[in-house]
This record gives sequence, structure tokens and C-alpha cells, in this order.
Amino acid sequence: MLDKKDLRRVLTILRHHYQDYSTALRYHSPFQLLISTMLSAQSTDRQVNIVTKNLFRRYSSPKKFLKLDIAQLEQKIKTVGLYKTKARNILASCKVLVERYNGQIPGSREELMQLPGVGRKTANVVLSITTDFQAIAVDTHVFRVANRLGLAEAKNVRQTENQLMSNIPEKDWSAAHHWLIWHGRKICQARRPLCTACFLSNYCRYYQSQSVMIKNEQTKAKFSAE
Repeated sequence: MLDKKDLRRVLTILRHHYQDYSTALRYHSPFQLLISTMLSAQSTDRQVNIVTKNLFRRYSSPKKFLKLDIAQLEQKIKTVGLYKTKARNILASCKVLVERYNGQIPGSREELMQLPGVGRKTANVVLSITTDFQAIAVDTHVFRVANRLGLAEAKNVRQTENQLMSNIPEKDWSAAHHWLIWHGRKICQARRPLCTACFLSNYCRYYQSQSVMIKNEQTKAKFSAE
């Protein structure tokens, strides 16, 4: 893991490059952000936005969603991954929102996580974007980038979240979530990270380990040739 000095430097650089970035999901209310975030699991934000562009025109609230049956909603969201499970959870969540919260989104993470299909990551996303609540939602990008860079050194999502909360000032938690996501999309991609173009390569634990491995392989090849 990075030492405190390098941690601060990495966060400063990330802020400089991504301070104006936020979620790529398109929404017009906390409810719509909740639905979009639920749809985004095992799918891309781009595909979710294509689906919700038409969906939210007619179904902009929990009460309006409940006019649909499961088969109808499945048909409307079938281009996103796990659409059958998502359709069931979305309608079940809408029912809870109407019956318990008068169609509004609850204001605590614990209450949000009681909605069907809403986990800690989804709750963190919704609260950190729509309220002043500071949270780090660890998705696949955040997990990958944080552990490659050395902002965390964890084996699972919850450990990564806890370590990031320890290593990042609380006032920056929500913003840093977006910094890491966008760095993962633009530079630190899953299969082919653009390490040579990365402005954090001097600090990155992953890049350093890869460089050492390449040098070792080159040395072995040299001796084998001799």
C-alpha cells in the first residue's frame, strides 16, 4: 500500500484530472438514480441510459412503475444484464416506496438496503450523489483501480471500502468514488490498462510490479540466448 505522502499526492492528481466528473447515469430525481443504479449491475452505464431514456418518459415515479407487471417491465429492460431479477426487484422496491415512504427515497443507507435488490454499493451511490452523505461506493472500477494503485490492499469489496475510508479524507469520499471510476474507464482498464499513458504510473504498485516482472523476463531471455 502507498505511504501517506504518496497517498496524498495520488489523490491530488486524481482530483486535478477528474474533479468535474460525476456519474454517467442520466436521471432527473433520486428515484430515477436508484432505478438506474439497480439496472447498472452487470451492464454499462451507456446501455442503462439507452433503456431509461424511454422508460423514464412514461414511468418517472414508483407509483407509475407499479402500473407495469413483471413481464412488461422485463420487456422494457431486457437489453441489460440480469433483467428478469432486476424487473422483480424494481417492482418490489417500488411497492415498498409507495407503501412506506409515500413514493420518496428513504434518507438512510440502512433503509435503502432494506429495499429488494439494493445493496450497500447502490445505497452509497444514491446517497452520495443526491445528498450530503459522504460514501465510497466500490464497484468493479473502484475495486480494481484502488488495489492496483495501492490506495487499498484488499481481497474483497468491503475491505476495499474500509481501507479507502481510512486512506481518504471523509470530505472527499463521494468525489473520490468518481475519480476512481473515471480513471478505471479512461486509463486503468481491466484487460489492457494504458500504463504508459497513465499520469500515476510513478506511484502505481501494479505498474511497478509489472515493470519488475518484464525486466526479470528480459534478463532470463538474455541469459537463455547466451
